[in-house]
Amino acid sequence: MDPVALSLGPLQIHWYGLMYLLAFLGGWLYGNIRAKKIEPWNSEMVSDLLFYVAMGVVLGGRLGYILFYDLAAYLESPLLVFKVWQGGMSFHGGLLGVTLAMFLFARKTKQNLFQVADFVAPLIPIGLLTGRIGNFINGELWGKVTDSPLGMAVYDPELQAVVHKYPTQLLEALLEGVVLFIILMIYARKPRPPGSVAALFLVGYGSFRFIVEFWREPDAHIGYLLWDWFTIGQLLSTPMIIIGLGVMIWGAKQAKANGKSKGMGNA
Repeated sequence: MDPVALSLGPLQIHWYGLMYLLAFLGGWLYGNIRAKKIEPWNSEMVSDLLFYVAMGVVLGGRLGYILFYDLAAYLESPLLVFKVWQGGMSFHGGLLGVTLAMFLFARKTKQNLFQVADFVAPLIPIGLLTGRIGNFINGELWGKVTDSPLGMAVYDPELQAVVHKYPTQLLEALLEGVVLFIILMIYARKPRPPGSVAALFLVGYGSFRFIVEFWREPDAHIGYLLWDWFTIGQLLSTPMIIIGLGVMIWGAKQAKANGKSKGMGNA
């Protein structure tokens, strides 16, 4: 597929950029729906939050890719930093950027980080869905060569031949986008201990990404880190799973302790 959606003379509008616009639009729309049900949120706060999150995603995602995946290339050609339409965004870097953005927004609105993170978490899969579709249109992040009927015909510049590869971008769009969105949407309908919704996102994304990495082709300049199967994506996803489980267990214990205290007080 042509990565350029529309050409107007020297101006080119790329599908990858449009996917980001769709992500922010979808997040804004669903955020406004959630704001009607959750105090103290309102439409103005959602719009302000979107600005903070957008900055966190773009700056954190770009910086994360540079640091985690291809620092040498960017040191050699610094202007590559600005060519975001060619891809080169790290979800894990974007997550760190969004975490900082949520912390700053929480301070501004006099909330704690867990309150903001629990509100934001169900919105993120919308961006993951559109982002992975953008990767697919860009022809990047393909899976391994396969004889499976699930493989898609792709021209491999290294092999200089058309081969069949797993469309792992679409698999991630399904799991990290659609499935994770449904899980979080259902889970967030009921009151949960502080941080639990965000923690479930960490566990869900980390687990799905860890699994997909078994079919995804590792970055050529990095390869496997250990055992001929452990990738940088799995390395970065493992702390997410551990931290998410830890927060969920902590939240459950806090809720149980608070419940006992209230019970004793009522007695």
